[in-house]
Amino acid sequence: MTDEIDEARDWRGENIECGACEQNALLASGKCRLKHACVHDRYARRIDRFFNWNPVLANHYLSHPHFEVRAIASKHADVFLLRPLLDDPEETVRWNVARRLPKRHILKLRHDPHREVRIRIVSLLDDSELSEMICDPDYYVRQAVARRVAPPLLARMMFDEEQEVRRAVARRLPQEWLLRMSDDPSPEVRIEIAQRLAPDLLARMQADPDWRIRYEAANRAPAPLIKGLLNDADEFVREMARSRVSERPELLTGMTS
Repeated sequence: MTDEIDEARDWRGENIECGACEQNALLASGKCRLKHACVHDRYARRIDRFFNWNPVLANHYLSHPHFEVRAIASKHADVFLLRPLLDDPEETVRWNVARRLPKRHILKLRHDPHREVRIRIVSLLDDSELSEMICDPDYYVRQAVARRVAPPLLARMMFDEEQEVRRAVARRLPQEWLLRMSDDPSPEVRIEIAQRLAPDLLARMQADPDWRIRYEAANRAPAPLIKGLLNDADEFVREMARSRVSERPELLTGMTS
């Protein structure tokens, strides 16, 4: 069975000639196959299949001119040969190498020039190794950090300049710290806070300028707050507050209208 693409071209776009290949002896034993498993093919799937069939050959291809060959070979090669590839010009190669090396060798990738490498490296590191990445210049990287680190480090990101980073923080911050973000300038962040706050703490957000946050308060807050929203300027907020009172009139017990 062959791949759907019915061609055999190398990474330069030239036709592949098995007779000129240094591995042509593998043909007879079924260890390679044109258009299916070939180290010189320009399609990664075929290169990957070649090394799955011939992992012992990977060491010989770590300096191949085609980055896909280097990247895939690095998944099978001797780990003691991989460190130089941390400086490979292609980010795919650097990332594949990072997944196999001990952490002490990959810390330098926290400052990799390509943000995708830095984002992925976050998943391999511990909090103590991630602390310097909370100030990464790319907010996608900081967002990845916010989704991983423990609360002590997370608290240092509560006032990040980027809204999406603060949203990630708000989703994971311990509840007892959430009120510190209740005045966030972004309504999208404040919504995250309101949805996680305990009902008795929602009183702090009853006057929020965003109706969605007041609606959340009307939906979950205790009696003192509900009365304050019965005549809210927004129809949806008023209806929610009034529907709760109509279902549970005891919520207004002892309160004057």
